[in-house]
Amino acid sequence: MVAGNVYDKYRTRNPVARRLMAGFERSMFDLLATTRPVEAVLEVGCGEGEVTAQLARFFPGARVVGCDLSTRIVAEARKRHPDLHFEEQSIYDAGDHHRGFDLVVACEVLEHLEDPERALKAIARASRRHLFVSVPREPLWRFLNLARGRYWTELGNTPGHLQHWSSGAFLRLLATQTDVRATRTPTPWTQALCQVRR
Repeated sequence: MVAGNVYDKYRTRNPVARRLMAGFERSMFDLLATTRPVEAVLEVGCGEGEVTAQLARFFPGARVVGCDLSTRIVAEARKRHPDLHFEEQSIYDAGDHHRGFDLVVACEVLEHLEDPERALKAIARASRRHLFVSVPREPLWRFLNLARGRYWTELGNTPGHLQHWSSGAFLRLLATQTDVRATRTPTPWTQALCQVRR
């Protein structure tokens, strides 16, 4: 499993990548604005903590926790964001170790997992209200990788991506465990805000 970002999309100087990331963030926070008030946020698969830090700024006063499977990546997140709380934890254990979060965020995580259905169940248990999830939109994601000359031998597949969903297929997966309330498709992702079923 690839931990952290293969390509640092949050700090890139590439103008096209920066524009794509701006679209991702704008869509994400448009959706998250509808979840207020939020007192506690959990980000699973937080990587180096970039989104965790954005969540802490977006929800001032909320308890924000980032977790990731990799000891090395959690250490990097703590180094980059010493004022935030990070834990080493598998996404599959999220519902056992954490409960009662108003919002659980999984950005660019489920495509890395052998068992995304199990992970979805786990993060739904950790939340008492909402989930925000995003994944690369296929086949557009691979096409764009090929267009920029990357991962030719893998036919555009980013290292570590085990799952590949169209927007429709991804939303059908989410609907097995949650009620999908709103979606966005900033190029080249699918984002969904979901209500946890109780």
